[in-house]
Amino acid sequence: MPVRVVEILSAEEIRRTLTRLASEIIEKSGNLNEIVLLGIYTRGASLANLLAQQIEMLENIKVPMGAIDITFYRDDLDKISVRTPEKTKIPVDLTGKTVVLVDDVIYKGRTIRAALNAVTEYGRPESIRLVVLVDRGHRELPIHPDFTGKKLPTAKEEQVKVYLQSVDGKDGVELIRGDDNN
Repeated sequence: MPVRVVEILSAEEIRRTLTRLASEIIEKSGNLNEIVLLGIYTRGASLANLLAQQIEMLENIKVPMGAIDITFYRDDLDKISVRTPEKTKIPVDLTGKTVVLVDDVIYKGRTIRAALNAVTEYGRPESIRLVVLVDRGHRELPIHPDFTGKKLPTAKEEQVKVYLQSVDGKDGVELIRGDDNN
């Protein structure tokens, strides 16, 4: 079966979605001085940076933004491709803060479970919220995003690929269908 690629979000749609997500974070967070955006490497970190910029533009407040590598907290290292861990960057003490975890796609929930474990190594936040660009369903763990850019029901054999300018040289989200994308 040939691979079929379907555009889910264009660059402009990603921009609008990030503006909406930033507005939702502002609206539901109360005191913006108490939130910290933490992106999960790789694309979650880029998205967290874009959300921090958008929040600053909308509210004239610079929200602390960091990035977290969850490689050594994963329970599926034997099933994923090996990559060199990135340096976790936590800009402030997380104790008592509202941490907003940012990732590109939520699928089974295992990445987020690992991120929750990693965050606790850096303090005890008051609360942790989750923002994702795409929610594709098929959760194996009881984890649900607080802020979702796009809900996209998928088949398990499909893939969702997020492209961001800072990482990939272009912006977009694609759904990849075909039997050779396991």
